[in-house]
Amino acid sequence: MIEVQSVSKSYGKKSNQFHALKNISFTIPDGSIVAIVGKSGSGKSTLMHVMSGLEPASEGTVTINGKVFENMKAKDIDVFRATEMSFIFQSFFIEPNQTSFQNVMLPLEIAMIPRNKRAEYVNAALEAVELSDKSDVKAANLSGGQKQRLAIARAIVHKPKLIFADEPTGNLDSATGEHIIELLFNLNKTLGSTLVIVTHDRELAARCQVQIKLKDGAIDEIVKKGNL
Repeated sequence: MIEVQSVSKSYGKKSNQFHALKNISFTIPDGSIVAIVGKSGSGKSTLMHVMSGLEPASEGTVTINGKVFENMKAKDIDVFRATEMSFIFQSFFIEPNQTSFQNVMLPLEIAMIPRNKRAEYVNAALEAVELSDKSDVKAANLSGGQKQRLAIARAIVHKPKLIFADEPTGNLDSATGEHIIELLFNLNKTLGSTLVIVTHDRELAARCQVQIKLKDGAIDEIVKKGNL
């Protein structure tokens, strides 16, 4: 479960201070698909960074599975993030001169997965995103859609409990983007992971179980489906 309590985030000091997030509170049940939605500059990515421990909150607390980030040392947050979370960005951030297999292997090294298990994990992740035949192909030689699928394989290889996706279809055509979203939704079902998607796409947000709508750094509305 993710609990965000009275979180604010500010940059700068005194007259130059900018309030990116203003008194944000909500709870996300495990296994949910959540959209953080809003216009450019509404605070979507900042909220994701604070929720994931990439940036500290200026005020308030973020608790994930009982771990309160504000009570943890930076190195402990780094370990927690490496083992429990993963990230998918629209810019991919893959290593172009490494093969698909090598790209997907990297998180396993960081998460200290035993060496004798790594190849099994990598092959399963590549199969999940339909890239098994590209295992030995350098990432630079993949298409845009294949690179995004590779980024997803790398994100899920260590079977994280929480996946953050920041505008994951922003650089893709509509057909490829739809394929990526279906893939993410299916992975949510098969892995049981909580999926948090940062997006300005209201149609995509409407397909999610929870919509957290931001406006000028504050919650404008929270929309939930079913019994969540």
